[in-house]
Order: sequence, then C-alpha cells, then structure tokens
Amino acid sequence: MLFDPYKLKNISLRNRIAMAPMTRNQSPGGIPTNEVVSYYERRAKAEVGLIITEGVEVSHKASSAYPNVPRLDTENARDGWKKVVDSIKSHNGAVIAQLWHCGGFRKLGMDPDPLVPGHTASGLVRPGKRVAHAMTSDDIKETVEAYAIDAKRCEEIGFNGIEIHGAHGYLIDNFFWSGTNEREDFYGGSIEKRSQLVTDIVKAIRSSVSDDFIVGLRFSQWKQQDYEARLASTPEDLEKVIGPPADAGLDFIHSSMRRFWESEFEGSKENLAYWTKKITGLPTISVGSVGLDSDFIDMTAPASPSNIDKAIEDITKEKYDMVAVGRALLADHEWVIKMKEGRVGDVNPYTKEALFKLY
Repeated sequence: MLFDPYKLKNISLRNRIAMAPMTRNQSPGGIPTNEVVSYYERRAKAEVGLIITEGVEVSHKASSAYPNVPRLDTENARDGWKKVVDSIKSHNGAVIAQLWHCGGFRKLGMDPDPLVPGHTASGLVRPGKRVAHAMTSDDIKETVEAYAIDAKRCEEIGFNGIEIHGAHGYLIDNFFWSGTNEREDFYGGSIEKRSQLVTDIVKAIRSSVSDDFIVGLRFSQWKQQDYEARLASTPEDLEKVIGPPADAGLDFIHSSMRRFWESEFEGSKENLAYWTKKITGLPTISVGSVGLDSDFIDMTAPASPSNIDKAIEDITKEKYDMVAVGRALLADHEWVIKMKEGRVGDVNPYTKEALFKLY
C-alpha cells in the first residue's frame, strides 16, 4: 500500500510518501532561486508522492529567525515559488507549502528589522527563560491575519495546500506547551485554551481559501529546547490538544516524532501518528527517521539507509495514512524509486554534506 496511489482530499497522489519539510537556507532575500526549483523538481521527477516545502516564513514582522529562508511577501518571492510549483506539477507531483513562524527563536538584531524581538505566548523561550516579547491580543490578531493572507497567496500561486508548522518549539508550539504558555486569557490556562491560537489560524485560513484547498497541521510532543517534553501524557489529553484545530477545518495532521517506530503512551505499542488518526479520524502523516538506521539527534550526524518494513506494515494495517521522509531524501533524491525496487543497498547514506548542499 505504501507505493500505491492515495487520494488526499481532492488530489490524487502516486504513492503515500511525502517529502518532509527541511530548512535549506538557500533563498537569499526570501526568494527561491533556480537552484531551489531544480532541487524540488528532482524529487518530484523521482516519484515523491507529496512534497511539503521547507518552512516559508509567514508575512509577520517577528516571523524570521534564520538567514535566507523563503517568504511570500514580495512579488519576486511569489514568482520564485510559482516556478517551484510548476516544476513539481510538470512531473505529476503535488506540493504543499509549510507556513512557519519562528517565535522565540528570533533574537534582537536579526533581519529584516533588527529592532523586533522574538514573540512568544508569555515571553518565555523555554521554561524559566523569559527573554522574548509576550504577545498582546493585537500581536495575536496580526499573526492570525498573516497566516490567512499567506495561505491565500499560496492558493493563487498554485500550491495544492498549506501545512501550518505547529511543532518543535516554534511559535504555535510555544502556545501549545504548558512550560512556555503562562497566559491567563483566552489563549492560555487549560489544554484547550493553549490550542486556541492554532484553532483561530485554521479558521482564518479556511475562510480565506477555497473548499478544495488543503489545510494541514504539523505538531510534535518534543521540542528543540527539550526532547523529552510532552503536550499530552494520555490519549485523552491528546484529544484536547488536537481536537479543536481538527474540528476547525483541518484536512490532515502531520505527527512529528524523532523515532516513528516508538510507542507514544504507556500501555500501548502504537506511535503518535496512530493515536492522532484514531482521535481525529483525519488522514495522518507519520515521520521520524524513516529509512535511516539512527534517530534524529543532530542533523550533522551521519546515518545509513535501512529498510522500511515497519512503515509498510503500519500503513497496510491502516494505523496511519502516509509517511514523510526527511534526511534520507536529502541524501538521495531517488530514494522512493530505489526503495520501491528493493534496492536499499543502492541508497546513498546521509552525511552532513547533504545538509549543506542543495541537490
């Protein structure tokens, strides 16, 4: 089933394999270059079913935290993305843009406006470290509007949909996490209120795009600030986290794990993607070191190719619907073809060089 066609909402994918979003820092001035176009085109040509782009900074004053990350707020940037989309679709591929707000990872002195600090729910970038700007209600309103505007831009460009980056300690995850959200208003306190920001974003996006346009969410338990952090310790708590945004109009959820083969809750052998699908009933993507023999610890650490028998078995049993592949696809753009043909030994191993080049 992994290599069979799959329908995600209104688009027919040639298989159930997605390219995971991975920051490349190769778009000077926020504009995807011709090299970026070729990078994505190679993977579409090599039968990746769904490409989820690297994070695209939303058009908000505090969204940036890294150099040369693509944006949508200029005509040149949108033209660059149009070339990417057209090249992917010319090879029978599908593409979703990941919309990203870096939140507390931003520091004073960073471009495009050095005077703008990082924005977080309560000024915290991790538990006990309060060095960012605590967002006001006006800040939240501006951020929600920025997501809606950029989602509409993505639809006009020709993307099949967008994915909201709500994982790994960035802005939305900062609101999700009890360790960094100490608000006492509509956006903090209970688990459900900590989900309100992304719920509002989903509603705003849904009201600005067509019914056919796909809207997804990526979330995680772990954070870059704390690999052991958890939003939910039980399936019941997980339902409180992801239920409200799911009900607001999501079409899929992307459950980010460091090791997709590990169980999520005590007393169960199933992973986070399984529980996400069981709770919401939505199409669910599983990710976390798929196709590699070691888990994600350091993006510069080498890893060798491995079989994907576990992922194939899980999808065959309908535990989740798709898998996303990250580092393995950086190292070898023909990963899908080689795995489908059983040529694991021909797959290029992942090394840090793959991280720093655009191929």
